[in-house]
Formats: sequence, C-alpha cells, structure tokens
Amino acid sequence: MLEKRSFQTMTMLILIFLLILLISKTSFIFNPLFTYMGAVALPIIGAGILFYLTRPLVDLLEKYKINRIVSILIVFLLLILVLFLIVTYVAPVLQRQFTNLVHNIPRMVAGIQDLISYWQDNQNLIPERVNETIDEFTSNLQSYIQSFMGFIFGFISEFIGFMFSIVLIPFFLFFMLKDGEKFAPFITQFFEAKKAANIRSLLQKINETLTSYIQGQLIVSVCIGILLYIGYSIIHLDYALTLAIFGMVISVIPFLGPYLAVMPALIVGFFQDPMMAVWVAIVMIIAQQIEGNLVSPNVMGRALHLHPLTVITVILAAGSIAGLLGMLFAVPLYAVVKTIISHFYGSYQDSKPNEEDALI
Repeated sequence: MLEKRSFQTMTMLILIFLLILLISKTSFIFNPLFTYMGAVALPIIGAGILFYLTRPLVDLLEKYKINRIVSILIVFLLLILVLFLIVTYVAPVLQRQFTNLVHNIPRMVAGIQDLISYWQDNQNLIPERVNETIDEFTSNLQSYIQSFMGFIFGFISEFIGFMFSIVLIPFFLFFMLKDGEKFAPFITQFFEAKKAANIRSLLQKINETLTSYIQGQLIVSVCIGILLYIGYSIIHLDYALTLAIFGMVISVIPFLGPYLAVMPALIVGFFQDPMMAVWVAIVMIIAQQIEGNLVSPNVMGRALHLHPLTVITVILAAGSIAGLLGMLFAVPLYAVVKTIISHFYGSYQDSKPNEEDALI
C-alpha cells in the first residue's frame, strides 16, 4: 500500500496541511519574514511586470548582435524617455483636469439631489416605501460619492506607494533581464535528470502563462484607453484625458474593469449634458466591440484557458479579501496555480501506464 500513488498523494496533502497548521501556530517566528517579504514584494512585482514587457525588446536587440548589457541599457533609456514624456506632457493636463473634477463633485451631488426631489414632487403613483428608500438614498448620497472617491483616492495612494518603491525597481529589473535565463538552470541543478526536465517544463509553462497575461492585458488596456480618449475627445466630454486614463487603468481588471471604467464618465457626461451620457455609453460600446472582437482575440487569444465565469468569481473573491490589489493580481495568480496543477496532473497521468507495465 505504501507504494500506491494515491496513498503517497494523500500523505503529501496531509503533510502540507500539517505544515500550514504548524506555521499558523508559530506565526511569531515567521512574522519578521513576512514583513520583509511584504517590503520587497512590490518592487519585485513591479520589476517582474516590466521584465515581461521589456524582455522581447532585449531579445530582439540581441538578435542584431547587440551585447545583452548594452541592450538592457537601451531599454532603460527608452523607459526613461517614456517617463519623461509622460511627466512633461501628460501629467500637467491630468493634474489640472483631476483638480477641476474634484472641485465640481459638490455641484454634481447637489444636482442629483435636486433632480430626485423634483422627480418625487411630480410623481403621484410612487409607493410610500419607495419614497422612503429614495429619501434615504438622497440623504446618504454625499457619503456614497465620498466612498466612491475614497476608492479612487485609495487607488491613487496605493499607486503613490508603488512610485516610492520605484527606486528599487530598476535594480531588480536590471538583474532580471541580465540573469533571468539562469533561473531555471539554478533550480533544476539540485534534481536528477528526469525530475529536472519535468521542473524545467513546468517553469516554461508558467513563464508562457505570465507572458501571455501581462503583455496581453497591458496591450488591451492601452488600446481601451486610447479608444476612450479618442471617443471622449470627439464628443467633447469634460476631463477626457483623466477619464480615459482612469478607464485604461481599471481595464487591467479582466471582464469587470471595462464596466467599472465607464461609471465616472457617465456621471460626468450626465451633468455636462444629459445627452452626453448617451454619447459616453455609445463610445464605451464601440470601444468594447473593437477591443472584444479585434484586440483581445489577436493579442491574448485564449492562452489562459479561463472561463469568464471563473474569472469573475476569482476577481470578486480576491477583491473581498485583498481589495483592489487582490482584484489586479487574482487572475494571473489563479492562472499560475492552474498551470501548476494541470502540469502535475498531466505528469501523473503520463506515469500511470509505466506503473501498470511494471506490474505486468
């Protein structure tokens, strides 16, 4: 019985759960380690994202016989150039529009309250319970708007915290680009040839999964942001650049992001002109159709093999546990875990015929 794969698998699961229980009971030992990991997690994640975005360019430069160190320096210069252009030309406009938007929020709240009051005064068929609900919503409208703005400011504060960690990101990124190819050989050198090949295959699958997601999702989000900015500019929507960039950032969240991205634009458009909200909805529908039918299928395809319902469930669960950061990283983490499980299950299935042959 000790040699059966099912018994070995059950034993491994029991040991894993016992290890988790042991860690939970001795958390005072691991708390300093978790604190350290939390301190370096953000720079590592940021450098990892940039690694998957810039590695194709480094590989392309190497194909033209350019030294790898020189290729990395060229990539760094391009990143500095992009950052300089954003700070010089985009940031001032974005700051001005965002400041004006924040100053206009009280006027928007007052307008919504007046509109609801006028609608109630001119309706005679509304049940009393509905009127009470509307009154409660109206009285708490300011807090709702403040909560929504708190979400936006919370995201901005997290982004600012990320910007503070940017000092470490170039160092991590440099060594990732320089020595990234040495990671798999370093891990597999401790295993025998057969297991080393299996682990090398797993690492390759994880690398392909992360590459597909990070590069694909960024391209999709940038395309959505550009399409929204073009559409908002055509219909002359106020704060077009701010709302388009907000839409681009929120669109990083798969499936739910594009729908969340349009909400501030609809509110701003309604107060600018009620018909403007209709035009905003049309712009969003057009952008979604272009992205859904042209961009996503050609950029991301179905490389992750994740059902939309699964993605939505994972995002909602991660959002309730870890907030916005959980929503951002839930899908790639789930995709990596699924890749690992699928790989080991495939390895287990491949090993079964060999075991049966040995028994015969």
